[in-house]
Amino acid sequence: MKVGKISESVLKRSVIKNIKSKNENVKSGAGSDCAIFSCGDAAFTQAVHSFALKEPADIRYAIIKASNNAACGGAVPVMAEIALLLPKETEEKELQEIMKEADKTANALHMQIAGGHTEVSESVSGVMAVVTVTGIPGAGVLFPGGAKAGQDVVASKWIGLEGTALLARRHGDRLAERIPHYMVNEAESFASYLSVLPEAAIAVKSNVSAIHDVSVGGIFAALWELAESAGVGLTIDLKKIPVRQETIEVCEFFGISPYELLSGGCLLMTADNGESLVQALDAVHIPAAVIGKVTDSHDRVVVNEEERRFLERPQTDAFIKI
Repeated sequence: MKVGKISESVLKRSVIKNIKSKNENVKSGAGSDCAIFSCGDAAFTQAVHSFALKEPADIRYAIIKASNNAACGGAVPVMAEIALLLPKETEEKELQEIMKEADKTANALHMQIAGGHTEVSESVSGVMAVVTVTGIPGAGVLFPGGAKAGQDVVASKWIGLEGTALLARRHGDRLAERIPHYMVNEAESFASYLSVLPEAAIAVKSNVSAIHDVSVGGIFAALWELAESAGVGLTIDLKKIPVRQETIEVCEFFGISPYELLSGGCLLMTADNGESLVQALDAVHIPAAVIGKVTDSHDRVVVNEEERRFLERPQTDAFIKI
């Protein structure tokens, strides 16, 4: 199989189709950011994310992404469990640095690291982290597939933040040969935008019907997943999708599309009044924009002036190609 997140068709055919275990208290499915499980009148969420660590600081990406996914169910992330698989040449000092960075990240998100598993294995060539985050009841519960025809589609912050930050951090010297140093530094600073917990909380209080984390595969993959989970269509204005100039410059350097790039830090939301949601986010200094509409067809269309293109099933993330 191809490197990266498996395709939707493989997920349904080889993973979900073979899961026969069921529990009436648990809700999940393809395209869901998290599992939602009920206990009495309360609903909790749980989300898991893996990340190959090139350096200790990369653990923050796994923690933030898992917490973002847990928040998409309307919960407040409070607890993270971390499993680490280490190659045998790993030094203890590196493990200490990973855990210091993990604790710092969890603390910034008001979460506690509540355990996990650490193992040295001959089966891995690099450090692999798997983070599971649990969320407690927040202002409401958002089950998968909540997008409804006629609603506005709102995107928070900008697309491509995560991929831009990682590429700038790992290839800054190469980028600086063509892009001004200040833009490379600004691109690397995009890592500070990756948590979507504030906008997710505001979205739930604003009575949105669906939230989806924009991550692997970029905005095009996230739009497809949002529509697919609800069985609806979309009409999206390409020019209204928010993107930073730094992301455009980095993508042009590597010859990749910003619309298919890792986009942690951006959130998709559907609401009856998108402009009202944009104003609520703007009031706490979170930029957002209405980028399109949910439709009652199965067509997922992106419009760029006179040009129209249909969204395809999510492809391999552009970041993997580098």
